Amino acid sequence: MTTNLLGNNVITQIGLLVNDIERTSQAYANFFGMDKPNWFWTDTPDVAQTEYLGNASEARAKLAFFDMGSLQLELIEPDHHPSTWRLSLDENGEGVHHIAFGIKGMKEKIAVLEGAGMPLLQKGEYTGGRYAYIDSFKELKVLIELLEND
Repeated sequence: MTTNLLGNNVITQIGLLVNDIERTSQAYANFFGMDKPNWFWTDTPDVAQTEYLGNASEARAKLAFFDMGSLQLELIEPDHHPSTWRLSLDENGEGVHHIAFGIKGMKEKIAVLEGAGMPLLQKGEYTGGRYAYIDSFKELKVLIELLEND
C-alpha cells in the first residue's frame, strides 16, 4: 500500500466550467428543487494574487455554489484573462474542471504533488484561505484543486 499524497481522500467539491452562470445555476436549481444561489465575483487581483503558470494574472471568475450535504457543486464562469478556467473552457467547453480536497500545509502538498509529476497550474488567495490547481489530468483524468482554509 502506498502513502496518500494529500493526507485524506475526501472529495469536498466538484467544479464545473460554464458559459452562462445565470442559466446554468437556474437549471441546477430547477433540477434539485432548490433556490438558485447568488453568484459572486472572485476577489480582486490585489486580494487574490492569482498566479497562472507562474505569472501574475488578473483572472477573475463568477462563482455559484450548491451545498449538497458533504459535497459542494461549484459553477465557474471565467473572465477572459489567462487562467486554467479560461483555457479549459476554450479548449474543452463546458463541464467538469476539477475535484477539490481540503488540505493543511499548502506549500508542502504542492511540493509533494509536483514531486509526483503533477505540476502547479494556478494558485491564489480568497477571503479566508487559498487554493491551488494541480495538473493531475494525465494520471487522474481530472484536475485537482487544493483548498486550505484559515
